[in-house]
Amino acid sequence: MALLPLPLPQAELLFDPAFLPATEADALLAQLTTAVAWEQRSIRIFGQEIPQPRLTAWYGDAEARYTYSGLAWEPRPWLPALQALRQRLEATTGARFNSVLLNLYRDGRDSMGWHADDEPELGPAPAIASLSLGATRRFRLRPRAELAHAPFGLDLPSGSLLLMRGPTQQHWQHALPKTARPIGPRLNLTFRWVAGAAG
Repeated sequence: MALLPLPLPQAELLFDPAFLPATEADALLAQLTTAVAWEQRSIRIFGQEIPQPRLTAWYGDAEARYTYSGLAWEPRPWLPALQALRQRLEATTGARFNSVLLNLYRDGRDSMGWHADDEPELGPAPAIASLSLGATRRFRLRPRAELAHAPFGLDLPSGSLLLMRGPTQQHWQHALPKTARPIGPRLNLTFRWVAGAAG
């Protein structure tokens, strides 16, 4: 299949539910789950330090330092599998990527709260390629206050690719809510370009 547009105003979302074949997606999930140097960092909410409800890792070019939610990330060197995915995604999307944030959701209790990828180092209209491996989870988007539109939900199956670019981060927030359903692990890789890095 190919990347096809999704109908959201003030956004540019493109989606391919089967970017990777199932066998390749399964093999990548198994490989990266063990090869990646996972961390569970803590964030401060209402004055309390709490562990993030997922495991995370940051890989990229040496200059691709990134800060979000008060956490500073120094990139680990590219793993061969991540480098290969980077080249493949650049060829598919026409965008350039110098880093990837990996999130491992171990079961339905792991989640990601509402946010936009609008940190200054990503630039005003970042292209973010989100690749999903493992269990299908429901990805949600909601408009920011100035945009009168209903929230939007999208199932992200294993091997799917969602490309967010243009004004999306300015006008929409996204989240991966918890689910009470018994569900296996999901690995999400979001490739991005950190401004100011060499290249």
